[in-house]
Amino acid sequence: MKDHLERIHSDKKNKDLDDFKTLKEKLRTQPNLNAVLKSSASADSEEGWKASYSISLNIAKKGKLYTIGEEIILPPIKDTIENVMKKDSKQVLKSIPLSARSVQQRIEEMAFDVEQTVTSELQHSKFAIQLDESAYGSSNILMVYVRFYSPTLNNIVDEFLFVDYLETDSKGKTIFLCLEEYLNKHKIPFGNISAVSTDSAQAMVGRYRGFSVFLKEKVPSVYAVHCVLHRQHLVVKKLRGELHEALKVCIRSINKIKGHPLNCRLFANLCEENHETFKQLLLHNEVRWLSRGDSLQRLVELCDSTEEFLRNIDPSLCDELKRC
Repeated sequence: MKDHLERIHSDKKNKDLDDFKTLKEKLRTQPNLNAVLKSSASADSEEGWKASYSISLNIAKKGKLYTIGEEIILPPIKDTIENVMKKDSKQVLKSIPLSARSVQQRIEEMAFDVEQTVTSELQHSKFAIQLDESAYGSSNILMVYVRFYSPTLNNIVDEFLFVDYLETDSKGKTIFLCLEEYLNKHKIPFGNISAVSTDSAQAMVGRYRGFSVFLKEKVPSVYAVHCVLHRQHLVVKKLRGELHEALKVCIRSINKIKGHPLNCRLFANLCEENHETFKQLLLHNEVRWLSRGDSLQRLVELCDSTEEFLRNIDPSLCDELKRC
């Protein structure tokens, strides 16, 4: 080192130790390129990240593909900045990460944060749960909703707690073990469950091996009820008289159009000619029984076009629909 100092830095070989300490401190505090770039773009970067999270949240709410951010949202932002604001858009677009991977990460981070917030409150609060087991393709899934009083919001909160695949069967014991695994994972005491709401499936309310039986073994004081919406659905299936006949005519009218691709396309053209807000009816699905209300609402909104279309293909059904 002495040889290097004398050959390369001969002008500093006679300096004392304090001079070298001063030089070292000056080099340590001297801003480098990364620091300069970071300080100049920190404000824009923070606002860009906020915009990225906000756009990702909207993509998640609408159930759109993650690629929509980069392919559809960024181009109009670029055009707006350049054509309306008359500014260079490169720096702004660089500060808003909206690639498919970035959008996925934002959504996963927000979902994780919401889950952590909910589970942390459930650890210290009494709550009611609602469970529903449903077929999804060739698999069975369990969906769990929770209702509790939130001290943070000072209000009663309804939240979607979790959804999970039932890997084997959909029996009561399997459903209970799935719930137990989730609660143990997030350190939520079983004793905090005050009530449970399910449908009338045997896997849920079976006398000996239903989910409610296993839950009551763990929490004897839990209050089990039949889902109010499901009870209403069961009542609707047993309707008699004019209301039941009217409902059958409405469903037949919808199926007459939606059940045939050619009728469906012709009906869409008719709605477009009549300047309707919508171009299609909604097909009622008995499995997804909550769709009945949406189907009837859409039929009312397209009532005139529906009657006009049925008049040409099925006059008798058209007359029955008018009488409803």
